[in-house]
Amino acid sequence: MSGLHVLPVKDLSHFVAASDGVAHLTLAVEGINCAGCIGRIEKAVAALPGVREARVNFTTKRLSVAGAESIDPSRVIDTLEQLGYRAYPFDPARVGDTDAQHGKQLLLCLAVAGFGAMNVMLLSVSVWSGNVTDITVETRDLFHWLSALIALPVAAYAGRPFFQSAFAALKSGHVNMDVPISLGITLALGMSLVETIQHAEHAYFDSAVMLIFFLLCGRYLDQAMRGKTRSVAGNLAALKAETARRVEPSGELLVVPAAVLQAGDRVMVLAGERVPADGRVRSGNSSLDESLITGETSPRQVAAGAQLYAGSLNVSGAIEMEVVTAGQGTLLEEIERLLERAFAAKSRYVQLADRAARYYAPVVHTAAALTAFGWLVAGASVHDAIIIAISVLIITCPCALALAVPAVQVVAAGQLFRAGVFLNAGDAIERLADVDMVVFDKTGTLTLPEGRIVNASEVDPDTLERAARLALSSRHPLAVALAREAHDRKPFAETTESKGEGVRAVIDGVEARLGSLAFCGLANSGSSHRKGSLIAFRRADETAIFEMRQALRGDAEATMRRIVKMGLAVHIVSGDRTEAVEPIAKRLGVASWFAAVRPAGKVAFLEELKANGHRVLMIGDGINDVAALAAAHASLAPISAADISQAQSDAVFLGDSLAPVALTLRTARRAKAAMRQNLALAVVYNAIAVPVAMAAFVTPLIAAAAMSGSSILVTLNALRLRRTPRADQPAADAAMQPAVVQP
Repeated sequence: MSGLHVLPVKDLSHFVAASDGVAHLTLAVEGINCAGCIGRIEKAVAALPGVREARVNFTTKRLSVAGAESIDPSRVIDTLEQLGYRAYPFDPARVGDTDAQHGKQLLLCLAVAGFGAMNVMLLSVSVWSGNVTDITVETRDLFHWLSALIALPVAAYAGRPFFQSAFAALKSGHVNMDVPISLGITLALGMSLVETIQHAEHAYFDSAVMLIFFLLCGRYLDQAMRGKTRSVAGNLAALKAETARRVEPSGELLVVPAAVLQAGDRVMVLAGERVPADGRVRSGNSSLDESLITGETSPRQVAAGAQLYAGSLNVSGAIEMEVVTAGQGTLLEEIERLLERAFAAKSRYVQLADRAARYYAPVVHTAAALTAFGWLVAGASVHDAIIIAISVLIITCPCALALAVPAVQVVAAGQLFRAGVFLNAGDAIERLADVDMVVFDKTGTLTLPEGRIVNASEVDPDTLERAARLALSSRHPLAVALAREAHDRKPFAETTESKGEGVRAVIDGVEARLGSLAFCGLANSGSSHRKGSLIAFRRADETAIFEMRQALRGDAEATMRRIVKMGLAVHIVSGDRTEAVEPIAKRLGVASWFAAVRPAGKVAFLEELKANGHRVLMIGDGINDVAALAAAHASLAPISAADISQAQSDAVFLGDSLAPVALTLRTARRAKAAMRQNLALAVVYNAIAVPVAMAAFVTPLIAAAAMSGSSILVTLNALRLRRTPRADQPAADAAMQPAVVQP
């Protein structure tokens, strides 16, 4: 495409990023127009030496390749060129400009096709009316030649998106959806010229131009719909700070690229600037706009010790922060990866549509050839047989089938994105739509992850400091609350974590443990009188039991009512003590709750439900929930969850509200219904249209109108998801304040 600078192959090595022994290469690919293109690219690139995985994102036309560190970018580029696709290093800004240019080109082609179609149709109407009255042969021929004079250059210009794609596919030895489309247009124009030369009554210039117009309408709608989703996702790139004001050891401020920041760096963030990395406030007071990061619409007041997320906008005062996580580890980058995976992954319905599209071209070509042959055998003229075959080619265009599922997925994913929910699996929508039971973890899920230690003043300061420093090595909500008490923010070296139990480290030659009472050998410590959630610390004879009180998420009660109203049964299964779980279950009106359940017990509970025919949605956040999240039919996790928990979840939701859970379930149900409707529409259309076309009951013009009408119909059906039912709007609930649960 013109205007793009393609880097030499020798420079591509700079775009291969390696981490943990795995190399990642991201390329923008031109020429991806259908589901068949995706399968062909992924299969060819995945077969290259050293490549472990190749995924194509149809929304951004982006190819992500993962493999050995020795992966050869030039070989990937060459393979794509052999397939007929042009590739270059992925740059969101460049891709956005390219998409905008492509959209303008499609719109221009659409305008030309519309202009040509209107004028050719005016001439055709005159010929049709004249054929039943008194038009002379000379006048009819004149109108046909005028139609040719308009239609041929219009088709040559406006049909370029299809002709170029078809030529590239044929050149690489493959057939895509644009091949039969181009063949139908070319045959219609060629036959029309022959008819005009032979002074025939009918020519089909109107059919060819109208076909191009209708096809461009569908393609432009698809481009615009995907562009809206890309623009939403593109907001994330705009949130990234390019530079940061790093505080040097001498106290001087040095402006550096945000990409070079490391954990422990001190950074000054002035009013009006974006926070460049995840971290915490060292000094200063300000308010932050985190609406696109955490989902909260009102600015958050921050002071020393407050947590900061990359991409947040500093609204008022200057603050000095300490970097905790930078680069690929920030929340903003994590959100971007989740969004990318959501659009790149394929669901069962997409795979079904892909397989159908893959076999489309040969089947349709065979059907058109057999139709022509059959009519010739039946005694029809060569002219009539070819016209009928052209109608078959046109009317069976699989645009509706190709759009049926992706259109719904893009709209549904965009809706969930705007609600702060990021899909993490290609078939997440289908599985979420199937659930009939919801199981909640308590700590960090029904309650906010930021609890508070209520008995810190009762513990020896040295013991508290050691326990708090050890807590820095865990992301469990209880440990996070305890870690806030640490004055020295440096974690102990060589800590190890036992899933669902706790962490351990050697402190001054003595093993120290932090975790459950049983893990620390304090199960019989007589702590039953404590009502909050407990976390224990032990280092030889040095022991302490910390009590944490948690705040219930502000809209938990309203969300629970919505879930029950949807006909879903609800359970609470927590590893916490009965004294901490029971008051929350009572407040939420959940009769079925279980406390002190170990990770294996949660999995066993889910397996029992599964054996009884239930499809369970598990919602949890801790490492002790990982196995349960993986075992459930579908799973959700809050953004505050441990990384491994997020990785095992089908979707992740932002903010302190539980409203996205109910919204996700309702959106998934509506999306699955729309997928089925679209597939049914596509199947019914072809079941009716193909026999009708083979029976010679439609002209090429009617075939073009019917084909494009089916594509527009499935697109409009998908766009219905953009209308969010009033019951799904979480604004009122999200504004509710969290309440500390007092047993």
